[in-house]
Amino acid sequence: MDCLVIGAGVSGLSCAVRLLEAGHSVKLVSESFSPDTVSDTAAAIWYPFLVQPVEKTDRWGADTYRELMRIMHESPEAGISMRLGREYLRKVVPSPGWSSEITHFRLLDPSEVAKGYVHGWEFESPIIEMPLYLPWLMRLVRELGAIIETATVASLSDIEADVIVNCTGMGARELCDDERLEPIRGQVIYLKQDPGIGQFDQQPDTLTYTIPRSDVTVLGGTAQVGDWNLEISEADEENILAKCEELWPELDRANIVGRAVGLRPSRYEVRLEKEVLGGQTIIHNYGHGGAGVTLSWGCADEVARLVEELSQS
Repeated sequence: MDCLVIGAGVSGLSCAVRLLEAGHSVKLVSESFSPDTVSDTAAAIWYPFLVQPVEKTDRWGADTYRELMRIMHESPEAGISMRLGREYLRKVVPSPGWSSEITHFRLLDPSEVAKGYVHGWEFESPIIEMPLYLPWLMRLVRELGAIIETATVASLSDIEADVIVNCTGMGARELCDDERLEPIRGQVIYLKQDPGIGQFDQQPDTLTYTIPRSDVTVLGGTAQVGDWNLEISEADEENILAKCEELWPELDRANIVGRAVGLRPSRYEVRLEKEVLGGQTIIHNYGHGGAGVTLSWGCADEVARLVEELSQS
């Protein structure tokens, strides 16, 4: 089938790869490409965050975990590595549904839980270096034969294709008149210092993380719902550093080498579904919140399955 994929962030590129691998022709259209996409500012670690519905996202996340592991072993240039992380919680909760799907997961002993917390777990997770990963994905899309075009899509009704795959992230708010899609602002700091292990408090009100990559450690964060501000906030930076220092007292502010802001495309749940609009078939794939990378391959597989169903109908 002739497929037009809109959006060149991690979701759009992953969908393009899966459709090309399935033998479909793909045209990839986006107004921005790496290093100028929201995906470029992702931390990025495999870890389900700010995303629903859990019964689907656990499955999409597990599928993505396995694919990232495969890519790590077969294509080291893609910039994926495995690191240990620890999540700290202020109350005892059940282990997440995905805990049985990953290579290492264990509950922390009370003596291992950071001060101020009462519960937690340790997990092994892929760390994805977006400055390497997104260009690698783009090269793969090109090698598989996609047509790539820089353009702004103002209306889905103006497009002629067998199927449109809508991976426009926050752009879907206007393109699809979807007011349920809203930004969750994230600000991060890049630090030339390795904490050895990632540490996390994933509650939106107290969001804190130290994510060690091979080049830098990413410090965060913020989860400011409805905030469109893309400017660096000094107040947010101070808050991020103070929270991270609580978990990592050895943090040296002299090692700060950069900062970034991005808007997570958040929705009450991921929109991954088929729609027929004016005779045109559209598959929507947006609203991944803080889990775009985490769900990318699982969602791309789902999109490819829906396209395959269309091709056989």
